[in-house]
Amino acid sequence: MKLRFDESVEEFRAEFLQWLDLNRPSDQEMADDPARSSGHSPGWARAWTRRMFEGGWLVPGWPPHLGGRNAAPIETLVYLEELNRSEVPRTTNPQGLGIVAPSLVDYGTAEQIDAYAMPLLRGELTACLGMSEPDAGSDLANLKTRALLDGDRFVINGQKVWTSGAGYADFCFLFCRTDPDAPKHRGISIVLLPLDTEGVTIRPLKEIVHPEYPDLSEVFLDDVIVPVSNLVGELNDGWKMAGGSLAHERSMVWLNSVMGVESAMAQLLEMAPEIMAPLNQREQVLAADDIVGFYVEAQCARALGYRGFARFVKGGTAPEQALMKMYASELRRDLGRVAAAWCGQASLAITDGRRSDLGLIEDYFATFGSTISAGSSEIQRNIIAERILNLPRG
Repeated sequence: MKLRFDESVEEFRAEFLQWLDLNRPSDQEMADDPARSSGHSPGWARAWTRRMFEGGWLVPGWPPHLGGRNAAPIETLVYLEELNRSEVPRTTNPQGLGIVAPSLVDYGTAEQIDAYAMPLLRGELTACLGMSEPDAGSDLANLKTRALLDGDRFVINGQKVWTSGAGYADFCFLFCRTDPDAPKHRGISIVLLPLDTEGVTIRPLKEIVHPEYPDLSEVFLDDVIVPVSNLVGELNDGWKMAGGSLAHERSMVWLNSVMGVESAMAQLLEMAPEIMAPLNQREQVLAADDIVGFYVEAQCARALGYRGFARFVKGGTAPEQALMKMYASELRRDLGRVAAAWCGQASLAITDGRRSDLGLIEDYFATFGSTISAGSSEIQRNIIAERILNLPRG
């Protein structure tokens, strides 16, 4: 599916592509020093973030002093499409740029913006999100990590788990309970926690894909002292801010998911002759049917995303956005499963260990995480049923 854009949007596209061609990091730079986790920003990535910020291309929809150029939503859509096609990451710290920095701009004090948000935008710091806990993986409201207000400081005790990027990040956007007597959706606050603070222990969790560079960690907090000045927004107002922070870029996040599916689809089409060669006639028909089916599904995903985006731009609600995360992540997983099955033994090929160069079976394993992170498919189905279809609990 292709859209036609007006002349001003095409001029915007041309301007960005020209700038990108002159300023992007080389493929060799990125390959020689890959990001080891979503909290790790190699030298080239820090320099790239700074160049994008100074050029007004980091967050195009924001004003120039925040690394943007007041771009319209449709221009931001074009920007993200072209950046994805270029295979240059917008950032190696997506939670920092996509959630933490926008949340601080919206809710933080001037001092917090200067000390945390601006360094994030300039590539000087990276951040992680302290949300999931052993008993609060899919339901943030169940979190138990306690922040006790003691004069002009908080004393924090608790545990976080599945914290992406914690092993490399500079600070954590930490969700904690500040009023244990309030209903579970209330009494939650957000504090900024430098991860070199005394009492913070980080234990990496080995992963099935490249266990030498784990992205996920457990974070233990034992009598950690944080000044009250690190409180983001109002005390006990974290639940409302969580809705706001996780909603940042939701109107655009579908695009990354869909383009990930389309990229995998392109790889599958490229491999099709190799897949077909050893198969008998019946198997070739079945394999072709699988490939065509996934191509159609990928086109449906893009069309659904465009429809939701159009509603969003017009100021309306876009229930399609709630569907996209689940739809695209499950489609990507299923595509990997079928590709690995048809390739058989060839899917077990060993790679050189770079995250950016996964073998087929490794890539398939990695797709399962996307159906869980940022809201599991099961939780997404509940949200869709209750909030969009208005179905009763039962």
